[in-house]
Formats: sequence, structure tokens, C-alpha cells
Amino acid sequence: MDNLAHGLVGAALGEAGLKEKTGLGMATLILAANLPDIDVLGLFFNENLAWRRGWTHGPVAMLILPPLLVAAMVAFDRWQAKRGKRPPARLPLHVGWLFALAYIGWFTHPLLDFFNTYGIRLLMPFSDRWFYGDTLFIIDPWLWSALAIGVWLSRHRRRRQATAPRIPAQASLALVAGYAALMGASSVAAERIATQAVEARGLGPVRTAVSSPAPVDPFRRDIVVATADSYVFGELRWTPAPVLKLSDQVVPTNMDDPAIEAARREKHMADFLYWSRLPFATIERHADETIVRITDARYSSGATAGRFGEVVKLSPDQAGGAGDRP
Repeated sequence: MDNLAHGLVGAALGEAGLKEKTGLGMATLILAANLPDIDVLGLFFNENLAWRRGWTHGPVAMLILPPLLVAAMVAFDRWQAKRGKRPPARLPLHVGWLFALAYIGWFTHPLLDFFNTYGIRLLMPFSDRWFYGDTLFIIDPWLWSALAIGVWLSRHRRRRQATAPRIPAQASLALVAGYAALMGASSVAAERIATQAVEARGLGPVRTAVSSPAPVDPFRRDIVVATADSYVFGELRWTPAPVLKLSDQVVPTNMDDPAIEAARREKHMADFLYWSRLPFATIERHADETIVRITDARYSSGATAGRFGEVVKLSPDQAGGAGDRP
């Protein structure tokens, strides 16, 4: 999920009562909830897909990153105290609770990332397998709204010294958990309906089906059904009644073309294929070059390239003479 969502989860947990356990409790929760995204530093080294949602989201990072955050919080508190800048209203630091909050905040991050279709390698570096929840769109304004309102109402109650200030934040967390559960069940049901429809057309057997949550609209799913060597795209709407519309076009993957192996030798293409879940290629052969475009079906309608894709231009020698083929 996006970092605003991660930060709001940390803030909601704090307002739900956890920030009262120790000084710097809220800061620890919010920072820990975003800590795995430290892998964005890979961009400075010309790395992205091969680094993202990997080891910083896995078990080794779980052992390393939260303790480092706790050490930073303790050092910051002591630095402020030494300079006479420590706020007098701040609670004393409780290192045990700082550890607990750092781990709670950190754990919410891979949990949220698992919910979308982008994928997360939960077991890195022991396994590079990608896991997918297909539950929430990567940017979900309904999740933002529920958490932000809960945080604001709890803070407002605290300022007014009203009773039970934790309740709005606790309610927002419960609401988001219920929303995620319903969205997950919706995706599972959509995948089952789409699989049955494709098999009824005689296009099976179905290798997998992916139901992607749509932006803003929780009652719509973008559908991709993968058969042995092709994809069928569609859309399912739950309201006012469940309606599945599948495209008549069957899009070949072309992933067994010999030009794919040549394209894979380029680092940016190898990284893309490492990340890709449902790749398909379009290949243009000319006398002097072969152009390979690979897109991920999760982010494409089949007719268009979509938001995620890579292009490699191969010489006839690189393509093994493919450029001379008709």
C-alpha cells in the first residue's frame, strides 16, 4: 500500500491506546509502519523492481530493523534531554514497550502490502516467492478516510478531555479490518465466477485467475484469466447485480518465443520478468531489429500496454536471426 495508508494505520494504533505505553510511542508506530519501504533507496543504485518488497519486508529485516528504530528513538530522546529540549509532557521511555510498538508497527506493513496485487516476497532472503492478496487497490481512499476520521476524532476527544478518546480510532481499525475481509471475499468469489465462465467457453483449462480491485469503486473487479498460453480479460461488477463481462479477444502470451530469452539478457527486462506475475509479449520483427515489448496483464486491458512494461530492441544477431523471419 502507499505510505499514507501505512502511516495512518500506525497513527490509528497509537490513538487506539498504544501511544500511551511509552514516550515516543506514536512516532515509533508511524515510523515502524513505514520502515520496510527503506528499500526505496535502491532507486539511487538504479534498482527498483528487483529490490522492492523483498528482504526489507522479510524475516531477517524483522529481526534487524525494529531494534535499530528503537535504538534511534532512545538516542533521540537522550539527545533532546541533554540539550534541554525534551518536551516536559512526554512520557518516560519504556524500552520494552518501544520494542513492542516497533514490531507491531513493522508487522502492519507487510500485512497491508500483501493485500494488493503488486506482490510481496514475505520470505526473503530464504525464498524469492511472491505472495498476493488481491484484496485492496494499492491506493484506497476509503481506507484513508476511515483511518483519518478515526484518528482525528480520537485526537479531538483528547484535546477536549472527553471520555473514551480511544474509541473512534479503535472503531476505525475494526472497520478497516472488516472492509479488507469483505474485499478479499469479493475477489475470491470473482475469480471463481470468471474461471467458470472461461471454462464454459471451452478455453480451459484455467491456469489461474486474478481479480484486481479497481480504484475508488469497491464493487468492481478487473479480471484476468490465464489459460495455458493466453489471457482472457474482463470486468465484474457486483451492483446492482453481479455481472461479468469477458472480452471476446483471447490474448496470446507469446512467452515461448525465442526472442524472449534474448530480451531477458537485458537487466531491466530481467528485473521486470522477475517481478511480473502475468507477463505477455508483443514482438515486432523487422529486417534490422526485433522489438520485444513485455507487459504484465494485471495492469493492462490486453488491448493496451498498461502502466507497467518494458521494451528491448534486439539486433538480428541478438535475436538469433529472428529479425529475418516473417
